[in-house]
Amino acid sequence: MGSRSRERRAEAVQSTNDSSALSKSSLAARGYVHDAFAALLVPGTARRAPLIHRGYYVRARAVRHCVRAFVERTCAAPGSPRAQILSLGAGSDSLYFRLKTTGRLAEAAVWEVDFPDVAERKAQRIRDTPDLCALTGPFQRGDPGSNLCFESSDYRILGLDLRQLQRLDQALAAAGLDAAAPTLLLAEAVLTYLEPDDAAALIAWAAQRFSNAIFVVYEQMRPQDAFGEFMQQHFRHLNSPLNGLDLFPDAEAQQKRFLQAGWTACRAMDLNEFYRCFLPAEERRRVENLEPFDEFEEWHLKCAHYFILAASRGDSLSQTLVFPPSEMFPRIDPASPSGVFPASVVTGDTQGPGLRRYGHASVLLSPGVILSAGGFGEQEGRHCRVSKFHMLLRYSDFEWKGNQIGSWGTGAQWDGRLYHTMTRLSDTQVLVLGGRLSPVTPALGILQLSCVKEDNSSEDPNVTVTKFSPEDSTLSRWRHSTTEVSCENQKYLFVYGGRSVAEPVLSDWHFLHVGTMTWVSIPVEGEGPEGRHSHSACSWQGGALIAGGLGASEEPLSSVFFLKPITCGFLWESIAIQPPITPRYSHTAHVVNGKLLLVGGVWIHSSAVPGVTVIDLSTGLSFEYQIDTTCVPWPLMLHNHTSILFPEEQQLLLLGGGGNCFSFGTYFNPHTVTLDLSSLSARQ
Repeated sequence: MGSRSRERRAEAVQSTNDSSALSKSSLAARGYVHDAFAALLVPGTARRAPLIHRGYYVRARAVRHCVRAFVERTCAAPGSPRAQILSLGAGSDSLYFRLKTTGRLAEAAVWEVDFPDVAERKAQRIRDTPDLCALTGPFQRGDPGSNLCFESSDYRILGLDLRQLQRLDQALAAAGLDAAAPTLLLAEAVLTYLEPDDAAALIAWAAQRFSNAIFVVYEQMRPQDAFGEFMQQHFRHLNSPLNGLDLFPDAEAQQKRFLQAGWTACRAMDLNEFYRCFLPAEERRRVENLEPFDEFEEWHLKCAHYFILAASRGDSLSQTLVFPPSEMFPRIDPASPSGVFPASVVTGDTQGPGLRRYGHASVLLSPGVILSAGGFGEQEGRHCRVSKFHMLLRYSDFEWKGNQIGSWGTGAQWDGRLYHTMTRLSDTQVLVLGGRLSPVTPALGILQLSCVKEDNSSEDPNVTVTKFSPEDSTLSRWRHSTTEVSCENQKYLFVYGGRSVAEPVLSDWHFLHVGTMTWVSIPVEGEGPEGRHSHSACSWQGGALIAGGLGASEEPLSSVFFLKPITCGFLWESIAIQPPITPRYSHTAHVVNGKLLLVGGVWIHSSAVPGVTVIDLSTGLSFEYQIDTTCVPWPLMLHNHTSILFPEEQQLLLLGGGGNCFSFGTYFNPHTVTLDLSSLSARQ
């Protein structure tokens, strides 16, 4: 890489500090963390989205956890040498001021290193801010030509390039850093922006330089899956690519990286594990209730693609001090694959306009007509709640043509709801239940869609919308399920679970009589499932199969229940599954020849990519099938999607899907994809 290219890359990396600093300031302003100094260290303000707040919150808590463990251990013993914190790539972080105001620097000091421009800008900000100077005490700047931008009795800021290790070593020694004193090194989203050789040299230098130290690292991982690929595309677009992810793609590889560089012990975990194991349940509940929130998939995926690591050297410091062993977050990996389902883009005009969306619903009206409605997606060049319908028409074999159509007539219009359900009543009639307009605004009222095609017309069918029962509070919910069941030769729609403005999960159920469109009471025996949303539900033997979902503590579930028809109503039965399946949610499900297929979704207890779990409903045995995406444009995100089964052709059509991928942007699957299920019949 040429010198000018390296300079441009460095400038791009420095710009990530400004965005991060604004996010941290917004985080504090909304009450996620107590930090009176974040806003003082960055010019301007920005109001970030709840998803960004959650992501920065768990980052802040992970780093704080490590710092506190170090400070409490090293500063507790009287007469012990002064502890040192060396923050590499510190940017506009307020760590020093937070520690100082809580009295945690009585026996410790902080050194910060960043690019010269970043370091000097921060030093000047401190010098110009009386509230910050009051905490640092008397200060001075280094001699002209010195790397020292700011110096007080317990705080030093140095402007240095971390790739120039000899200068770094000399400057730190000149600034009073003691190689023999207990030292905490922090690298928060830093190493990945260095070339792999430069990062390796820095890790090895630290191991050789400090005899009694802990190195804490927070950064990205898991580049191979769909979210990881989109994450990498984002940083490449910013001209600050994530380096070394292919060499060190997961927590295990990162641990090995540090051990081989001279660190004697190391532990790394993703942020889902940290959040579950090292934050008290009461604190998690506090944070989860600070703002309306409904982006669980992206929250869990973000946490799955970042890790916190603590490596240690020396007798008195150990990574177990930071991360004591915990069994609160068991890994539940899927079984070894039993087969593969090839994926391919459907031929013809495939998606056409309008199906780049997620959180929608789809229904098979007739063997050649699929109607999709609602969700969040692309419409008229912008991202929004989609108001237009999408019709996918089959022309021959598996050749389809997609088109976007609006509501027809002068009646009701589509209200922009998402996370609703759609149920086929006939070849031309669809019932829409539930959904939301925002995380605090449910979509009220039942909608009936009528799809009518004029005689001898080559145009797509028209869709009219009829709205009724606007005050029906039964359907003040979203992320629920609606399944057709039968009782005493009568058809009912079984509405189960979901979430509402008042309740994070719902465990109730209701029966809608299809003939009269009235809610009825039907006896249900047995212990019902725990409350959940974003689960799957499908009809089977006159009842309903409920699988997975997200529970009350925002943790994925693995349980499968069968609402079984009996003489006078229904009976809940729990289905025992072996081997145990990985808990998941935001998937779809179908029954094929007595086998329940769970397709895609999100899970947090395994680093594997969700494929298709197959459960034999007669034996309870489970099997895993991978999805071969070789012939599909990558990435393919299989959550918040819909799917339509064609049992005769042994094909499964996957429509839409994607999500708001943290600060990296929003991704919509660009194509309708089909899975070839023929290998499933070979097992019979």
